[in-house]
Amino acid sequence: MTLENLTEFPSTDPSNLIRLRDSIYSADLFITAVAHLDLFSWLDENPAGMREICYSLQIEERPTDVMLTLFKSLNLIEENEGLYHLTELSRDHLIESSPWFLGPYISSLKERPICDEMLKVLKTDKPANWGAKKDEKEWSLAMEDDDFAEAFTAGMDSRGAYLAPVLAKTIDLSKYSRLLDIAGASGIYSSAMVSEQPHLSASIFEKPPVDRIAKYSIDKRRMSDKIKVIAGDMFKDEFPTGFDLHLFSNVLHDWDIREVKVLLENSYRNLSPGGRVMIHDAHLNAEKTGPLPVAEYSVLLMFSTEGRCYSVSEMEELLNETGFSEIKYVPTVADRSVIVGEKSV
Repeated sequence: MTLENLTEFPSTDPSNLIRLRDSIYSADLFITAVAHLDLFSWLDENPAGMREICYSLQIEERPTDVMLTLFKSLNLIEENEGLYHLTELSRDHLIESSPWFLGPYISSLKERPICDEMLKVLKTDKPANWGAKKDEKEWSLAMEDDDFAEAFTAGMDSRGAYLAPVLAKTIDLSKYSRLLDIAGASGIYSSAMVSEQPHLSASIFEKPPVDRIAKYSIDKRRMSDKIKVIAGDMFKDEFPTGFDLHLFSNVLHDWDIREVKVLLENSYRNLSPGGRVMIHDAHLNAEKTGPLPVAEYSVLLMFSTEGRCYSVSEMEELLNETGFSEIKYVPTVADRSVIVGEKSV
């Protein structure tokens, strides 16, 4: 069922249900680290920085960053002056010399197929096929298939029915008039913002086949008079001009740092002077020690896409480097938040 009134909120909070889905691969990463990498025993003898961990264990930086962030969030390791150390919890239960070592118990699940796929991602930095299915493509390629794109976009739309109205109510957009929703999928976030702040008009910038799905969804919500669809590829095309508001909602987390920089630079070039960029996503805290649900979600993204969850400090640095200023962080709901930056007049 499509939610048409995007100013409504449910009477219950589905955050735990969302977290169950989003945390699906975090246990497999933990099992892989214990059973296949013996990470904790190695760190006990070799407190080390990121580069040394990657070199010694022959794993890649992006998935290693996600793994270490998860373990910091679980209080299994701590970072001190760039070096990672075990905590009392992991010394008691995750190194073989301890009488309370849980390694055999954890390793009893190491033959899970997902653990094998997780080890491949750690060692190659190449995302697994969506859902780790042998007959499926990795996510970015699978999205070019009509059936997969329709099913995936419907999934994100159902989540957005809860997240989008909160975002729309949280941020004051009274100074802005034209919104470009970049890779906006079904358009649910644009729809919620226009519903809550009717002075706005919006356009969704999407590549085929998702642009057709977006148009269908907007028509179904009877919002085609206020929201248009522009077909384009955000990595190949310049963003359309004439917009004073850019939205990346659950977009940047699918891509690595280099691609994120490309997208933010495209935004800065084409955003109207005095305009605002909004990054709505699940963000880690500045120290990358949590929140735990975001660290768990980052594992899913690392495993299935080229991206991960970024910290507030990482996003602030990227926005500053691009030219944005007056950067602010605003929490929304379900461990999501929005980071905004302004382009000078």
